[in-house]
Order: sequence, then structure tokens, then C-alpha cells
Amino acid sequence: MKASEIRQKFLDFFSAKGGSPPKADGPLAHASGGKGHTIIPSAPLVPENDPTVLFTTAGMHPLVPYLLGEDHPGGKRVANVQICLRTDDINKIGDNRHLSFFEMLGNWSFGDPASPDGIGAAGYFKKEAIQWSFEFLTDKKWLGLEPKKIYISVFEGDKDAPRDEESIRAWQEQFAKVGISAKIGDWQKGIKKDERIFLYGKNKNWWGPAGEIGPCGPDTEMFYDSGRKHNLSFGKVCHPNCDCGRFIEIWNDVFMQYNKRADGKYEPLKQKNVDTGMGLERVAAIMQNKETLFETELFWPIIEVIEKIANSNYKLHVSPKDPALFPKRAGPTGQVSYRIIADHLRAAVFILAENIEPSNVDRGYILRRLIRRAIRYGKQIGINSFFTHKIAEVIIDLYKDPYLHLKKNQDFIIEQLVREEEKFRQTLEKGLKLIESKKIFDLYQTYGFPPEMVFEELDKRGIKYNKENLKKEFDEEFKKHQELSRTASVGMFKGGLSDYSEIVTRYHTATHLLLAGLRQVLGEHIFQRGSNITAERLRFDFSHSEKITTEQIKQVEDLVNQKISENLPVKVEEMTDNEAKAKGAIGVFEQKYGERVKVYTIFSAKTNEIFSQEICGGPHVRSTGVLGKFRIIKEEASSAGVRRIKAVLE
Repeated sequence: MKASEIRQKFLDFFSAKGGSPPKADGPLAHASGGKGHTIIPSAPLVPENDPTVLFTTAGMHPLVPYLLGEDHPGGKRVANVQICLRTDDINKIGDNRHLSFFEMLGNWSFGDPASPDGIGAAGYFKKEAIQWSFEFLTDKKWLGLEPKKIYISVFEGDKDAPRDEESIRAWQEQFAKVGISAKIGDWQKGIKKDERIFLYGKNKNWWGPAGEIGPCGPDTEMFYDSGRKHNLSFGKVCHPNCDCGRFIEIWNDVFMQYNKRADGKYEPLKQKNVDTGMGLERVAAIMQNKETLFETELFWPIIEVIEKIANSNYKLHVSPKDPALFPKRAGPTGQVSYRIIADHLRAAVFILAENIEPSNVDRGYILRRLIRRAIRYGKQIGINSFFTHKIAEVIIDLYKDPYLHLKKNQDFIIEQLVREEEKFRQTLEKGLKLIESKKIFDLYQTYGFPPEMVFEELDKRGIKYNKENLKKEFDEEFKKHQELSRTASVGMFKGGLSDYSEIVTRYHTATHLLLAGLRQVLGEHIFQRGSNITAERLRFDFSHSEKITTEQIKQVEDLVNQKISENLPVKVEEMTDNEAKAKGAIGVFEQKYGERVKVYTIFSAKTNEIFSQEICGGPHVRSTGVLGKFRIIKEEASSAGVRRIKAVLE
């Protein structure tokens, strides 16, 4: 079963019975699955109105306002295929299951109360979500996986929340329907006959909160037994959460039923939500009986082009030390280099498609790291010519149907890859001249040289060195670097997804006034290119190629403060995206919002004059008078053709 068919089946399964096809970012026609969900399109990879993450890392990120109680235009149940990016596992990429960029299939319930008698019009929670997960995975009409190969993990309970008995019962009921006795096992003792459900603590079976406080709850994960032999280097016994690669996590049902308070206590949420996520690439590998994700049609055309460029054969690179299946065993050799190149450039193409440029900060830094890492691993398999743009062309062709914006932005993507590769190759040349200094971590941090490349260059030059000591030195420095990065990351994103406080809501509404003011002063070519809002300030990126003068900044400030002093009402309406476009609402219409959207209008009731009208899903105040005095504290360049304003409310 191809990935395109899996995407379609998932949406068909959850779609509303008899519902009309939604407008998604690609030619997907939705049949009736009868589960009552509105199918919504993928949100952008760059999140809107979320200061906690640089990229959309999960399907739930664009839906946070609705998980916190806002009404979704699509109703209480929605489902979609969301593009996501994570780099926290970047050192695991190259094994059989980890990726930086991936597509997440997800279905949600926004406080849709469960029917006490099972599935019904009243809604769903744990019992219903689990029943549907099992049905989609095992029913021959859908994926048709063998139930005997499916294993489950559930929250074991602790001082904050009890053992998730409801999920355990729900799973046992589902397995019983197909004649399987699903006993609870002890994962520390391995898997015994008839054991199917295993209990883990918060580190494995609990989601959130994303910040210090907010919605959270137990989750239950589904694993597929690949039948692969257990590798003892990962422990004496194998179990669903073992990292050896035998068990592949394919789906995660999260039940947001608690709120973590500032004092550390957990209290029941008034609105209980279901949030699920299934990795498309992992499911495709299982459905196609592939050893790794990289052998599916989502990656193989990319691998083949890398083979041609490297004048090498991917399959001939297999060796007992290849960490494809056992990541702990060896460094980035063999097939792993191919996989890292394919993964990183696929991620880079999707980031570039949203007009992000390589840089040394924030999203641009992540993008630069992915591109340069791909080039480094290209060098390891003998690629010394410019090649990233050639790989990008294949990736764009592979995804041109479901994600139309890739083709639209192809020129920008290719141009940026060529430019960044040129810069990095110049940097590499500088680093090679300093290779004999053998300051191994400095060469890595400044010039992007992995230890293996340093050793290779030293060997070529016949220079004697102690490999063990140099490797130890690198590991120690790298560990310090990781800790500093982690600490900085925690500090940067400590606001949490739950930070929809009064002050943040005020700042969010102020960005609408700021955009309207900029368009009035500078021109209608101004559009939002990103925002970051905390309780201390707002940061707003917008399309403009010239530095804003002091006079223009004052004009924008005065205009925003004037609208605040007028205490204008903020009106919200639900409508179709075509109706929103016809009304003149601002929105990025190339990336569809769904069948229905929310439009926020800030207007004068006296003159009936509209000052701001935008499509948005974030929190807003009811009138501008509560915002306080608006002051721009900084204006600067963000990237080519994009300016950045930082402002405060006093």
C-alpha cells in the first residue's frame, strides 16, 4: 500500500458521513468513513501565534486554541495530515525509524463528551478513540495489519494520576473481539505468552504540558512487532519501548484530561480532549514490508539520485557495523550517509518552501544545520560537486501533488540551496587548512567537521595522532555544548503552549493592529511572515525590503495607539475561506485553512470603517481599549525581504 493510499484511507476513515470534500492543499477526494470528523488541511510548518516552538512539531500545535476551549469552525471533531519537523533526535536519524521531517496523520476531539453506552452522537473519549484506532489498523477494509503483531503501552499511574484502567479495559475489549487474550505484562521481564499490554511511567506514556503548566494527560501507544531479532546491546530483554528496532511505534492516542497548575498539582480538565498521531512514513514501511523507512517510495527515488551523483550503490554499503538497525554500534558509515542526506534535504526543502533562509539564528540555524549536515555526509560517500539542488528537484516532484506550495516556490528553494552550499564549501576549505591543529571540537563547531572527517584528513596527510584521546576530548566538549543548548532552549520556550494568559491575548490582538498600521503607512505589499508572542513583548516579521524610517515607526505607533484609544470592538465571524477572501480578509490563501474559518474584524461602529480584518485562530480581546499603550522598541532586518519589529504594551 503506497503512502498516498494510506493518507487517503486515513482521511476516508474519519471523515463525516455524507460530508462534502473539503478544500485541502492538494487533490484529495474524501469518501465516507462515518466517524463524523471534519477533514482540515495541514497547517504551515512555521507555526502561527505559538512562541514555544520554532516549527510545528506535532499535529496538535496548530490546534492549541481549540484544545484550550475555543470553538473550531469544523466542529468538535477534526482530522488531517500535518507536516511536522523535529530535530531533537537528529543523532538517531539514519536508523530504521527516525526522521526530522515527517507527515503526521491525526484525529482530534475538542471536548466532545464520550457516550456512556459506546459510540454515538454524543461524542468520544478513550473507549471510542481506542476502538477506532484498532479498527483502522486491523480491519481489512483499512490497513488490515495482523492483530497478533500489535502491542500496547499504557500509563502505569503515579502520585499525580491513577493507572489508566479505562484504556486497559478498552484495549482488552478490542483484542478479545479477534480472539486474543491481552494480559498485562511486566516489560522489565520481557514478553511472555498472551501478554499484550505493558505499563510505563510519565517518561513514556504521558503527554505534556509543553511548558511549565497547562493541559496534559496519559497516552496509549501502539507498536508493531517487525519480527526483527533483539540486539542485546539495548538490554537483556526486549519490550515495546526497547530501542533495538524490533518494535515500531506507529500510533499514539493522547487523552488530555488534566491541567498542571503552577504549584505542580494536577486537576481534572473541564474540557477533555483526544489528540492522536500516526507517522505516515512508519506506517508505509510496515505496509510495504520494508526494513527501513528509506526503502519506501517516499525515499527510494531520492536514494537513487544520490547513488547516481555519488557513482555508488546504496545496497552494497551494508555491513555488520552499519547502525541502520543498531544505532549505538557505529558512526555514520555505509547506508546511513544516504539516509541522512535524503532526510535532511527533504526537511530543508519544506522549510525553504515557507520562505525561511539559512542563517545563524532560530529557524534559519536549523535549516543551515540540516543543509550543511547533508553536504558533510555527501562528502563521506564521495560527493564533492554541488548536489543539493539536484536532490531538491526530485523531492519537489515527489510531493508536488499533496503540497502545492513546493512547486510554487521551487526557484527560491533551488537558489537558496546553491547559495548555502557555495558558502559551506568555502568554509570547509578554510577548515581544512587548520586540520593539523587537531582542536577537534572547534573544527566541528566552527566548520562543521565531524570527528570522522578530521580523522580521515589526518590519515590522508600521514599525521600521527591518538584517536582515542581525540575522540574522548570531542565527546566531553560535545556533551557540554549539548547541555548549554538544552538550557538555552528551555529558557527560550519556557512560556509553554498553555500561555494564553490575559497579557498574551492582548499582545496577540495588538499584532492585528500592528499589521493594519504597517499596511496603511508602508503599503498593501505588507504581509505577516511570522510572529513570536510572550508575556513580555511581541515580535512580528513582515514582508518589506527597506529599513523603516524613524518617522514611519512613529506613524505606525500613533495609528495603533489611536485605534486603542477609540476602544474599537473586535468582532469574530465564521465563514468559508472564499467568503473571507471576498470580504477582503488577510490570509495566506495558497495554504488552505479548511472548509470554514474564523475572521476577526476590528472596526469603528460609528463610521462602520474596518481597520483590520484577518483570518486567525488565536485568542483575542473583545475591544481594543484594554490593550494599553503600544510602543515599538526595535526594528531590524530578519532575512532577505523580511523586516522584524519588537514592541511592548505599557
